[in-house]
Amino acid sequence: MKEFELKYGCNPNQKPAKIYMHDGSDLPLEILSGRPGYINFLDAFNSWQLVKELKAQLGLPAVTSFKHVSPTSAAVGIPMSDKLKRACFVDDIEGLDDSPVGLAYARARGTDRMCSFGDWVALSDVCDVTTAKMLKREVSDGVIAPGYEPEALEILKTKRKGGYNIIQIDPDYIPDPAEHKQVFGITFEQGRNNFEINKELLSNIVTKNKDLPESAVRDLIISLITLKYTQSNSVCFAVDGQAIGVGAGQQSRIHCTRLAGSKADTWFLRQYDKVLDLPFKPELGRPDRDNVIDGYINKNEEDVCADGNWQKYFTRQPEPLTAEEARAYLDTVDGVALGSDAFFPFSDNIERAKKSGVKYIAEPGGSIRDDLVIECADKYGMAMAFTGMRLFHH
Repeated sequence: MKEFELKYGCNPNQKPAKIYMHDGSDLPLEILSGRPGYINFLDAFNSWQLVKELKAQLGLPAVTSFKHVSPTSAAVGIPMSDKLKRACFVDDIEGLDDSPVGLAYARARGTDRMCSFGDWVALSDVCDVTTAKMLKREVSDGVIAPGYEPEALEILKTKRKGGYNIIQIDPDYIPDPAEHKQVFGITFEQGRNNFEINKELLSNIVTKNKDLPESAVRDLIISLITLKYTQSNSVCFAVDGQAIGVGAGQQSRIHCTRLAGSKADTWFLRQYDKVLDLPFKPELGRPDRDNVIDGYINKNEEDVCADGNWQKYFTRQPEPLTAEEARAYLDTVDGVALGSDAFFPFSDNIERAKKSGVKYIAEPGGSIRDDLVIECADKYGMAMAFTGMRLFHH
């Protein structure tokens, strides 16, 4: 296939629209179902790069959930605790423990379920039946993978009455070293960001604490590779083989950290017994449960425990989650990794990171206030590596 005509570009008024190879060669993909759009393809190609790099660096199947050209999470396929399975709504999936790519998907899709509503999914490995069954029941725009088991493909083709977007990418495709884009009719050219994120990047530890266990190395690599494909400015919290909070596209670094930290806090609190045991009505759908859980934890637009509200969601009135309970639970969290796509200009980022259990940090360094940032990290016994490499993505 030389080119693919799109219904429209980013918005319905932006026509005509298509994708094609600049040199006239065949596209390195096959559309197996559906009719992906402009934004779908932006998500597909960025997300595929992310999981391909994670798999290459960590040797584990990787999955990411994307929305509007930024990841909501990314994860590798390692075992899940029973509580995590419940929090991710996958405790009913038979054979999950035997599917590494399924475990990666369950983690990535289950991290920030509200932001993953209507997501695009990328799999580093062939999609198996277990993963397809989970994909089928979630609200999702499409999936990209290097292949699909025959039965898995048939399952996915039934989604959206046969209109679910399924792309198979050539895993051996290597793009040209130079990339181009146009803004306001003016062409930009730059070298592709082929910088390799690996454990050697974490060797310059600038804090008094030099201890960086292998689990922290893994999580920092997940954080940094996630940031490489996140709209900047961006900060990413990671732990236990997955990104748990992504703060994307903020103009201020501290706002990135606050946003990512609040998402990480929500992820932890979803595993709190009081949240896991909420007495939902059996007919309440999964997306509605996500919204209610977020409201229960974060006290947003509606008090879901109040009279007149709780009856819509629960079989009995639940006790509210108090701020004191939440803080006490979060104070038990430790060992979280934090990556930043550019240097921290102030130590307030470290202070906020501490509130979400951060123990390990990777950031480029280079701020005139590096000494104050290091001093703050030392105050909390954190290990911080200066990578020397900025990871802006626009």
